[in-house]
Amino acid sequence: MFRIAAKSNPRFLEACIITLLIIITMGISISFLKATPHIPIVLVISLLIAYGLIKKVSFRDLEAGMIAGASAGLGAVFIFFFIGILISSWMMGGTIPTLIYYGFSTVSPSFFFAIVFLVCSIVGISVGSSLTTVATVGVAFIGIASAMDISLAITAGAIVSGAFFGDKMSPLSDTTNLASGTVGVDLFEHIKNMGWTTIPAFVISFVLYAILSPTGTGASFETVEQFKEGLLATGLVHWYTLLPLVVLVIMTFYKAPALISLAVVSIIGIGLAYVNEPIALSSVFDMLFNGYKSATGIEEVDALLTRGGMNSMLFTIALVLLALTMGGLLFTLGIIQSLLAKVESLFTSAGSVITGAAVTGIGVNTLVGEQYLSILLTGEAFKAQFAKVGLAPKNLSRVMEDAGTVINPLVPWSVCGIFITSVLDIPTMTYLPFTFFCLLGPILTIAFGWSGKTLTKLEK
Repeated sequence: MFRIAAKSNPRFLEACIITLLIIITMGISISFLKATPHIPIVLVISLLIAYGLIKKVSFRDLEAGMIAGASAGLGAVFIFFFIGILISSWMMGGTIPTLIYYGFSTVSPSFFFAIVFLVCSIVGISVGSSLTTVATVGVAFIGIASAMDISLAITAGAIVSGAFFGDKMSPLSDTTNLASGTVGVDLFEHIKNMGWTTIPAFVISFVLYAILSPTGTGASFETVEQFKEGLLATGLVHWYTLLPLVVLVIMTFYKAPALISLAVVSIIGIGLAYVNEPIALSSVFDMLFNGYKSATGIEEVDALLTRGGMNSMLFTIALVLLALTMGGLLFTLGIIQSLLAKVESLFTSAGSVITGAAVTGIGVNTLVGEQYLSILLTGEAFKAQFAKVGLAPKNLSRVMEDAGTVINPLVPWSVCGIFITSVLDIPTMTYLPFTFFCLLGPILTIAFGWSGKTLTKLEK
């Protein structure tokens, strides 16, 4: 990611100590002090600047490194803005509410865990947010499972697996955009390439949940019906509102640039909104910036549909720019180069590089508890290594999600782990053995790495 010349040459032990201090600072701030990641990153940036000045690196060089690091994320920033607009337009046009409604229509007592996994996957893809999926439909399914007196642990595992499948494969997801943007891969090419590991993991998980599902269990599905009634009450659920999704698939097939695809389907979504009900242009502009506001009167449905807008992306954009600024400093000070130089001899094959990237992604998630940093730091550290063994960048972006995005909910002290536990009222270690999709991610990506299957080589 970074083409930044090192202005310092720290020893390996010195680089390790600095890295350890960064991890401790981030870990304590996020996990114990409950700070948003932005503040500890600013603190780390300040400490790195002080370290650089002590090492007699000029502030001008440090500033140039920060700017170079941040500028590497500008492409992703533009994508994030368009994603915010797309979510709002698909909400007001009815595309997302219709997808969710059809997902709920599949729920039945038979194969309960498999259906929970499937519905959460559909909702996750539709809204592009794993935590939103867990906090809305996930809570509903936990209530249904409790009424049916069946395993809450397996239900939670199916919810988390489905939610993170959707988060991982949705073009609306910030982590998906972040992974593709970090290593400079087209968004839809990244999603397509993830299918080699994600689809097998999905199928295996679905079969396992089907096998574990109870049979002959009857229960009231009032909660699901309330969701469906609330969605219908919006007046947005129509078959034709799926047109933007069809256009998006077609444009992806023809390899249209992500920005153009997102802009086109956003315009179609806005057009559908006028078909459903005339909206004042000022209201459209407000929704595109501040997001769609649902007012059905059903709290769970409103929480699910109230989202989107450019404003909703500012949190992630700020985090990306700060993290990349920190990465620029790490390269300018020679810390990343010093660490990689020591272990570079281990990365001589595709399998070893992919394993190293996967372990790094899991390690950052475990030590720091932040999936964004897991994606960013893994991408920064391994892009050059993947190129050296002849692997295209989209292989790295796939690993960053297979061993980064889906691992965060499995760490009890992580951002996602804490959130899911508090919302579902089920401890992380209780549902962890049943998050089949999340557990299969790193296993499959490492296995394919060593086998050489599904890997894309760099064009000569």
